[in-house]
Amino acid sequence: MAARKPTASTQQHLDIEDIRDDIVILKNGNAVVILQTTAVNFDLLSEREQDAMIFAYAALLNSLTYPIQVLVRSKRLDISNYLRLLDEAKQKAINQRLLNQIELYTNFVRDLVSKNQVLDKRFYIVIPYAATPLTQALTLPSLIKKKEPVEDKWHTLEKAKTNLGPKIEHLTKQVSRIGVKARLLLTEELVEFFYDLYNADISREQKAALNTQEYTTPIVEPALQPSAPSEPETTGGTQ
Repeated sequence: MAARKPTASTQQHLDIEDIRDDIVILKNGNAVVILQTTAVNFDLLSEREQDAMIFAYAALLNSLTYPIQVLVRSKRLDISNYLRLLDEAKQKAINQRLLNQIELYTNFVRDLVSKNQVLDKRFYIVIPYAATPLTQALTLPSLIKKKEPVEDKWHTLEKAKTNLGPKIEHLTKQVSRIGVKARLLLTEELVEFFYDLYNADISREQKAALNTQEYTTPIVEPALQPSAPSEPETTGGTQ
C-alpha cells in the first residue's frame, strides 16, 4: 500500500517563520516590528490643539521614507478578572451596608456587559523590513513565484535589527510630537498578540503559554534535541 502523506499543520499556512529578539521573521525573508501606541480623544481638544495635532501628523507622514501599517484592533473586553476582584471584596466587607453596595455594583456591571458589547480598542504601528526592494517585489515574476521558506533566518534577523533600529527611534519621536506614546512590543508580547489574533475565541479562556519549554512549533526552538539511538550493549560470552 502507498504511504499516506502527512497532514499539513496549521503552522505551514502562517506567514510567520519565527519570533526572536522582539522581531517577527516572515517566511518570505522579510521581518516586522510592532509598536503599540496610546490614543488621544481628538474631539475633546481645543481648536488650536487640534490644528497643532494635524500639522504634527502631516509632518510625520512627510518624514516617512518607508511604508508603515496602522492597525486598530477592537475586541470584546474580558471583565472576568474584574468581577473576581469584586467577589473578593465582598468576602472582605466589614459591614452589611458596604456588602450591599458591592453587590449592587457587581449586578450593574454584569447587566451592562450582557446588554452592551464593551470593546477594548488598541492601536499598533507595524514597521517592515523588506529583504526585496519594493520595485522588484511588484514585478510580475515576483508576484507569480511561490514563496519559499527562509533559508537562514539568523541572517535575516541581523539585517532586520540594523535596518529597523533607526526606524523605530524615528517613528517613536515623531508620534510623541502628536502627543501619542509608542512602545515596542517584546517577544513574549508578540507571541501573545498573534496567539490572540489567530485564536480569538479560545484566547478568552486560555492564554498563550509563554514558557519557551512548552512550545513545539518552529516559533521557539525545543530545549531538548532528540538524541541518537544508542548502540546495543554487548555482554561477555557467546550466544
